[in-house]
Amino acid sequence: MGTPAWLILGLGNPGEEYEGTRHNVGYAVVDTLVRRHRIALTSRLPTLLYGRGILCGSDVLLAKPRTYMNEAGLAAAEALRHWLLAPEKLLVVLDDVALPLGRVRVRKRGSDGGHKGLRSILAAVGSQNVPRVRVGIGQPSGKGEIVDFVLSPFTKREWTVMAEAIETAADAVETIVKEGVEVAMNRFNPRSTG
Repeated sequence: MGTPAWLILGLGNPGEEYEGTRHNVGYAVVDTLVRRHRIALTSRLPTLLYGRGILCGSDVLLAKPRTYMNEAGLAAAEALRHWLLAPEKLLVVLDDVALPLGRVRVRKRGSDGGHKGLRSILAAVGSQNVPRVRVGIGQPSGKGEIVDFVLSPFTKREWTVMAEAIETAADAVETIVKEGVEVAMNRFNPRSTG
C-alpha cells in the first residue's frame, strides 16, 4: 500500500488497570478517531497496535504503543522504520500536566516538556521535529507524586471537561491531516491576552 501520509500515535499504558487514567488520554483520542472514521485497530507489530484507513481524505495509520509509556519510543521507532516515515509525519497525542484541565495545544516540534513517553520517542527517532497534540490533564492539588496523579482516574466533574477535550483533540488531529500543523496551531492553541 505504500507509505501512509501520517502515523497518529496516541500515548498511554496498555492493560485494563490503566483504562480511564489521566496518562491514557492519548489512547482515548485515538479511540475517538477510530469511532469517527471506522478504522479498526486490528493489526499488530511487536510494539504497536494499529489500523490503517482514510481520515479526512488521507491514508493514515491510527496506533497505540503496546509498550508502557516510558518505552513509547520503541513503538515509534519501529513504526517509522516499518513504513519508511520521517519523524515529521509522526503525530503524537499525549497528556500534559503543565496545561490546565481540558486545554488542547498543538506544537510542530520541541522538547519533551518533562513527559517521559515523549522523551522516549524523541530520543528513539533522533529528532525534536515531531508534531504533537497535547491535552491538559491538570495538576495534583497537594504535594503528591506526579506518577500517582497521572495514573489516577479523572473525577466525575473532571470527566465532563475531559470528554469535550478529547473530542477537541480529535478535531485538532483531523485539522492537521487535512490542513497542516500551522493551521491547527492557529485554530486550537489558546490566544495570549494582553
